[in-house]
Amino acid sequence: MEKKEKNDETEMSEEKNGVIIRVTGPVIEAEGMAGSRMYESVRVGIDGLIGEIIILEGDRATIQVYEETVGVTPGEPVVRTFLPLSVELGPGLVGTMYDGIQRPLQEILKKTGDMIERGSSAPALDRTKRYMFYPLTKAGDMVREGDRIGCVRESVSVNHYILVPPGVTGTLQSIAKKGEYVITDTIAVLDTGNEKKNLTMIQRWPVRDPRPVLERLDPIEPLMTGQRIIDTLFPLARGGTAAIPGPFGSGKTVVQQQLAKWVNADIIVYIGCGERGNEMADVLEQFPTLKDPRTGHSLSSRMVLIANTSNMPVAAREASVYTGITIAEYYRDMGYHVALMADSTSRWAEAMREISGRLEEMPGEEGYPAYLSSRLADFYERAGRVSLIGSGGHEGSISVIGAVSPPGGDFSEPVTQNTLRIVKVFWALDADLAYQRHFPAINWLMSYSLYSKTAGIWWEEHIGPDFIRMKQEMMEILQRENELEEIIRLVGPETLPESDRLLLLKAEIIRESYLMQYAFDEYDTFTGPEKQYRMLKAIFKFFEQAEHAIDTGIQVSELRGLPLIESFARMGTSSPEEEETLFNSIERNSETIRNMRAGL
Repeated sequence: MEKKEKNDETEMSEEKNGVIIRVTGPVIEAEGMAGSRMYESVRVGIDGLIGEIIILEGDRATIQVYEETVGVTPGEPVVRTFLPLSVELGPGLVGTMYDGIQRPLQEILKKTGDMIERGSSAPALDRTKRYMFYPLTKAGDMVREGDRIGCVRESVSVNHYILVPPGVTGTLQSIAKKGEYVITDTIAVLDTGNEKKNLTMIQRWPVRDPRPVLERLDPIEPLMTGQRIIDTLFPLARGGTAAIPGPFGSGKTVVQQQLAKWVNADIIVYIGCGERGNEMADVLEQFPTLKDPRTGHSLSSRMVLIANTSNMPVAAREASVYTGITIAEYYRDMGYHVALMADSTSRWAEAMREISGRLEEMPGEEGYPAYLSSRLADFYERAGRVSLIGSGGHEGSISVIGAVSPPGGDFSEPVTQNTLRIVKVFWALDADLAYQRHFPAINWLMSYSLYSKTAGIWWEEHIGPDFIRMKQEMMEILQRENELEEIIRLVGPETLPESDRLLLLKAEIIRESYLMQYAFDEYDTFTGPEKQYRMLKAIFKFFEQAEHAIDTGIQVSELRGLPLIESFARMGTSSPEEEETLFNSIERNSETIRNMRAGL
């Protein structure tokens, strides 16, 4: 290239630009990128596709592109942004659907029609919407990072606190008065001692960097889901991590959607990472129509949706997971309890494998990159219950629930195994249960929770004193049933004594009247802790009476014919108005067993 004298503006422009020299699917290589930084965001090609630098060697950069690269050719420019891949944080996140790189899909569709064109962009947050701002501080106050300086009503369900950005401390020179503002207006001027900083309602944060916290705390209470098998047998704590592995058709997505609908979290972040488009369409159709049991308003008024379907560019799957966890951390920093659902992390891992292959990296087990486990750990370890930076001693939490889709339901494959080393709750979905129409198809013999002790203490303190005893007995019954099934296969059921036949009846009642739950039934879709406890008490009272009846010579076949057995099956589907009548009826029918004993 011929050297010429250039003015400062031209030099700066050239310094920002590189040139594409190689295109390999979503991975491109560019030269002339001297001075670039790892994970810096760039614009690729004449369409300005969004990309991120993932390898630097001299003045050459390898770039991961988050949009379709068909038609991009060597010789096209690469423009640096001098910023890492970041998300915008501020009022307007809830109720919005984004893609993996935080482009608001509904806004882009208004501009482009049914198909999103390459290089399309729109501000992640609406710059024209006006919010009523309420100051929580005054001029002259000393504030530090994480302090709440104001509040806006983001939706009918969420108060959005305007926080001092991390790393900033100083004295407020001015603060906006109560009134309506757009998010780009200056709402405060902060004197840091070295400079005066104008604060707006917007923050930007690199998606790969965890937001700072003061201290990580132990979980102290369960995250209630309304799903009986989860809350009772395999609970998840607020601030905990869980995995839902299962083969195709076992109900992973339905379980994820049930949790998103019913968990007792303040904010829900739902990431559809590489899932089928029709499943995400169901989410988009159902969630706005669902009535939030916490507020009575639409569930979407406290939810952020990130949609990255299987037909979208593969590289954006990785970004979608980081985008979601960063938004979750932002609301956690306001003192909220956040639940994040990632469906599914297997698709994310597959994207890593494809990118790794195009980078010609040394493959690990089953072709996945050697850093698979560390990437999974980086993601799940951003969950937790924490003490927040800033004044006021606030706490917040993020609970992360990741679905895993092992090929053929093989739980020994690398993504499932690496996930299980990290998470503390394992809900194993079973294809055999799903084929039997038993949902949620969580296998009670394979699943586990390391939060059981914490949850049990909470249940006994807040709900009922004998919860732990009933839970332990329930697991013993189910495990003993599994052992008896092996015996039945060998010698037949006729050889079993009445005590073992009673145990099989107990297990059947537990499975079909308590653990089985209908997601699409108006009342059975969610069961609160008080009702769960009442159902357990009714079941175990029957068990106690039945044991005494067997001791006096009553046959199990006679117990099976009691109307009481059918009443147990109706407990979950009973409406609040019917509950009292039904449980009273169960109580009265328990006397039938006493009468049978008296008749002998």
